[in-house]
Amino acid sequence: MKIPHLLSATRFPRRAFLRGVGVGLALPWLESLAQLNAKGLPDTQEPPKRMLLISNNLGILSDHFFPQSSGPLDVLPAYLQTLEEFRNDFTVFSGLSHPDVSGGHSTENCFLTGARGPTRSGFRNTISLDQFAAEALGPVTRFSSINLGVNIDKANRSLSWTRDGALLPAEDSAPAVFRKMFLQGNPDDIARQLNRLAQRASILDTIRDDARLLNSKISHSDRSKLDQYFTAIRDVEDDLYSAREWEQRPKPISNHPAPEELEDKRLFFKKYDLMLQMARLALESESTRIVTLMVDAFATPVFQLDERTTTDGYHNLSHHGQAEGKLAQLREADHAQMQLLRQLLKTLADTQTGARHLLDHTMVLFGSNLGDANTHVNTNLPILLAGGGFRHGQHLTFRRDQNVPLCNLFVSMLQQMKIEAEQFGSSTGTLLSS
Repeated sequence: MKIPHLLSATRFPRRAFLRGVGVGLALPWLESLAQLNAKGLPDTQEPPKRMLLISNNLGILSDHFFPQSSGPLDVLPAYLQTLEEFRNDFTVFSGLSHPDVSGGHSTENCFLTGARGPTRSGFRNTISLDQFAAEALGPVTRFSSINLGVNIDKANRSLSWTRDGALLPAEDSAPAVFRKMFLQGNPDDIARQLNRLAQRASILDTIRDDARLLNSKISHSDRSKLDQYFTAIRDVEDDLYSAREWEQRPKPISNHPAPEELEDKRLFFKKYDLMLQMARLALESESTRIVTLMVDAFATPVFQLDERTTTDGYHNLSHHGQAEGKLAQLREADHAQMQLLRQLLKTLADTQTGARHLLDHTMVLFGSNLGDANTHVNTNLPILLAGGGFRHGQHLTFRRDQNVPLCNLFVSMLQQMKIEAEQFGSSTGTLLSS
């Protein structure tokens, strides 16, 4: 595949390269390239929308999260005061949940799917929001999506699920994510990977030839089945072709230092911070347009808050029973989460991409599958959506005794990404407009 040359292109590409003999060097974002096309005229192309989807599977103390009144965010509750400077850049939702998704902690894998009945015998999850969006967008970036976790139980928990309801494991090592995004393999490594891809393609070619030969010997109904088979083969071939293309392209360059490896689960907020940094770098570099992050508080033991350690693990703290000692630690942990969210929003707002800021075209969803971890309640979920070009600065309230499907918000987000979706999961409509 030819790498687009900066000077020979009829229009400056979104990702430009400098080329030498056998070398393609990715350039960072440059204002002159982003704003001008090859004829020296303003580039009015709308930047693509992105999404970062975050869930803490033990939630927060919602009394300090939800504003007291609906409408404009004139008076912010304690937690949201941390986000004061961004009050016009986010919307808070109350009265949202997934219908027929109950069972306490068992709902954590359904946060982005809305799959009903997670505690029923034979339950099978459904496709998650991120994977639905990735399918619709196609191979427009090196990674169709990136799935991250903090202290996550990889074998049992994830925000990302395939159309067949299979768990996609989350990556919880920040250095591994960094290497995946920015470290280019040596020529031998790349050649070996391309050879593996080529071998898989040749196997598909053989299957296709055999299937065509069989086509002349079977019935009309079987030909219909065979046609479906051909379609499946073509889909795989398209994926392999895209994989070959991306394998040959140079990875983007980052000035961000490689992160340290943190294996100690007690360093919960340091790991949380690192993963948010990796998410932001993934979106900024256009390595992907979709990132998920499950914050596995359930699997987090005693953890550090500033310079001290909590008296109990996160899960046991969440079952506070109104004990002030536990509530005080939870409030401090919740405030720390809000500080990380504020830091993320500020970084996105300070990052220029074209004529706008990264926050303007990045949707940041923060929420949980639990409305109240103390009593395992899965309704009235704490949900905040920031950025992405929506009209924000409000608290949208819905009935606490008859919640609106959270999937309605998901449909609004899909449509904001220019994905033609009228329905997702349990949705009955939309919630936001740009």
